[in-house]
Amino acid sequence: MTQDAPIIGLPLWLQTPPGRYLLAWEQERIDAMVGDMFGFHAIQLGLPAIDGLRSNRMPHRWLVRAAGATGEAPPAADADADADADPTVPDASEEPSPLPPRVSAVQCDFAALPFASQSLDLVVLPHTLELSLDPHATLREVERVLVPDGRVVIVGFNPNSLWGLRQWLGRWTLRLALARGERALFLPSAGEFIAHRRLRDWLRLLSFEVESGGFGCYRPALRSQKWLDRWRWIEPAGDRWWPVFGAVYAVVAVKRVRGMRLISPAWKRAPAPRSAPAVATHRHHAQQGNDLNRITEETR
Repeated sequence: MTQDAPIIGLPLWLQTPPGRYLLAWEQERIDAMVGDMFGFHAIQLGLPAIDGLRSNRMPHRWLVRAAGATGEAPPAADADADADADPTVPDASEEPSPLPPRVSAVQCDFAALPFASQSLDLVVLPHTLELSLDPHATLREVERVLVPDGRVVIVGFNPNSLWGLRQWLGRWTLRLALARGERALFLPSAGEFIAHRRLRDWLRLLSFEVESGGFGCYRPALRSQKWLDRWRWIEPAGDRWWPVFGAVYAVVAVKRVRGMRLISPAWKRAPAPRSAPAVATHRHHAQQGNDLNRITEETR
């Protein structure tokens, strides 16, 4: 049996010190984004560790889990590896977090949502696209179920950040066999990062308009809570000097539906009204006569 750290998914990674730091920023940002969004129906796709609808006031809210997803609690490591396990990795045998209050649970395929077309007012995607097997299909399905002017909130890791660079170096370390196991990676290995610019292109192709967004989590890729606290000062500096290099981004996009005006065929158009001829009045003739007499007297 190897001494490598156990493989964990994103829900369990969020219980580590950097995961809790990331979760706190995402929860605060999502709460601010969805607090003033109104409608009747809202859903969150995946990642129940984040309660993306807790500050929203829509009467009908659902938490949608992926069909057959078992990533909430992966298998635990063998007993002989417990002594060398990473202390920052939570116990994989822990029970998943309970459902948020007043939210119903649905389990389905994200690429085939069991909702009618144009029936939802808000969709929250916390790291859903980067963990999806087909992010394009998931985003197209979100566009289908949203009403015109409905909103989607997307949260994802930023590959153009210190965390993204650390993850990229870890993947190359694994490829070159310089390290073994998940310890070489800072983030879970599942999923692929989607750059912010690339996501905007996807949204534009589906007639979405980016309404707002932002970046956060500028601290380096550190596993210790002590060192994360020491780098707290970098947060305001990152927001001011290098905002696009945050470890995570949040985007709000609005579904736009172009209106159309029916144009009838030319043979169905009503004929334009003809102008009536002007009728000369007695006053008009009298005025003309006076002008003619005045001109004759001047020429004599």
